[in-house]
Amino acid sequence: MKQAEFDGKGSRIRWTEAAGNEPARVYVHGLGSASTVYNAHIAARPELAGRRTLFVDLPGHGISDRPADFGYTLEDHADALAAALDAAHVTGAELVAHSMGGAVAIVLAHRRPDLVSRLVLTEANLDPYPPVTAGSSGIASYEEDDYVENGGHARVLEKVGPSWAATMRLADPRALHRTATGLSRGTNPTMRHMLEELTMDRVYLQGELSGELPGREGLEDAGVRVVTVPGAGHNVMFDNPDVFAAEVAGKG
Repeated sequence: MKQAEFDGKGSRIRWTEAAGNEPARVYVHGLGSASTVYNAHIAARPELAGRRTLFVDLPGHGISDRPADFGYTLEDHADALAAALDAAHVTGAELVAHSMGGAVAIVLAHRRPDLVSRLVLTEANLDPYPPVTAGSSGIASYEEDDYVENGGHARVLEKVGPSWAATMRLADPRALHRTATGLSRGTNPTMRHMLEELTMDRVYLQGELSGELPGREGLEDAGVRVVTVPGAGHNVMFDNPDVFAAEVAGKG
């Protein structure tokens, strides 16, 4: 396990790492998740062997610190991720990022293009104010203190089901709420606009069971390769690991 300070106050973002060839692959988890849980089984596959691999837990999640006075906006998370990559002496990385983590990866690529050579995004949040069915909106519908102190977190854990709850219960509730609120608010310019303006190799994976990706044509016109993954929902890496690993390897 490795770590780097991210807030100027001693708080640490942490990651686990496997040695290998550059460019590094950096896995970034979604809201209330953890990178190793969602991606270790992918990174261990033969077609992905031999590359330097980092599994980063964003602030407030997994093994990283969770300062109470941190903002947890998408920009805050992107800056913390940049601190981790700088400390690890990573440049030109391939970011493999899921859901909220995909939004963070887009912001990072926009702010620090030196750190990113390729984006593989899985159902990344591209627009502010997602549908109320999205996990981020359900959390953000609470006031912060109601979520943290008056049972909101426990109700969400019951609602999301055992798989997501297994990692969400490891996240700090206040950090989780602020992250969800920041995700719902989005960025200016939007994550979608940032993604369309980037020039690096960009792949967007959409689970077939999640329905058609809104604005797909605009993304493709901007050079984003959009792939509909058969038989998969939001968690493509679990639902169709063969296609997911092929796309990460660049062999899709």
